[in-house]
Amino acid sequence: LFAIFAFATCGGYSGELRLSVDCANKSESDLSIDIAFAYPFRLHQVNFEAPTCEGKRRETLALIGDFSSSAEFFVTIAVFAFLYSLAATVVYIFFQNKYRENNRGPLIDFIVTVVFSFLWLVSSSAWAKGLSDVKVATDPDEVLLLLSACKQQSNKCLPVRSPVMSSLNTSVVFGYLNFILWAGNIWFVFKETGWHSSGQRHPADTMEKQPGSYNQGGYNQDSYGPAGGYNQPGSYGQVGEYGQSQSYGQSGPTSFANQI
Repeated sequence: LFAIFAFATCGGYSGELRLSVDCANKSESDLSIDIAFAYPFRLHQVNFEAPTCEGKRRETLALIGDFSSSAEFFVTIAVFAFLYSLAATVVYIFFQNKYRENNRGPLIDFIVTVVFSFLWLVSSSAWAKGLSDVKVATDPDEVLLLLSACKQQSNKCLPVRSPVMSSLNTSVVFGYLNFILWAGNIWFVFKETGWHSSGQRHPADTMEKQPGSYNQGGYNQDSYGPAGGYNQPGSYGQVGEYGQSQSYGQSGPTSFANQI
């Protein structure tokens, strides 16, 4: 929906401005000079006629500038974003199993989402600059400077009506809203990929392996239990004379005791 609003407000635009040239000779005046222009804003191809205030002769002029590249780029990105969103919605609903198969679907979706986020930012910025130039080129005060009759002080040139640019301003707003929408969606698409899943499994596996390392070592073995070296039955518990062979251990030396 955001993509539709973006390319509809830009691609469907048409505007008009009106000028008034009041010559010293009233019969040569033209108080309603209408200049219409539209998408894709090739203003140098927009021609109009204006009086020269020199007899009945009229001159043919054209607006200045060609801003079709930024406008068409913006509309193209919006159209492709709409088509991809429509296709992705169908896949999410009807082909969920194939989407998750081999993790290929989420990875492709993630890459395309990142690319569209970048393209939305670039196209919106380019179109915002292009729209600013369109406003200057279609400003009636600027267009009046092109008329030769307006260079004579005896003639009166006035702007009658300026073009309405509200829909074009809206298209720029929707362009940046689409960028925010797609950039925010990067995280949710990333969560569907195997990269996010493997990142979550790795710490869990590490925590599972750590207790095993202590259970296999000397801390949890029966080193201090009945089978350990310090709790063996005859180490310190047997009571006997100094001459017995197990004075400090079961297998202690006997030569020193025999000598005594």
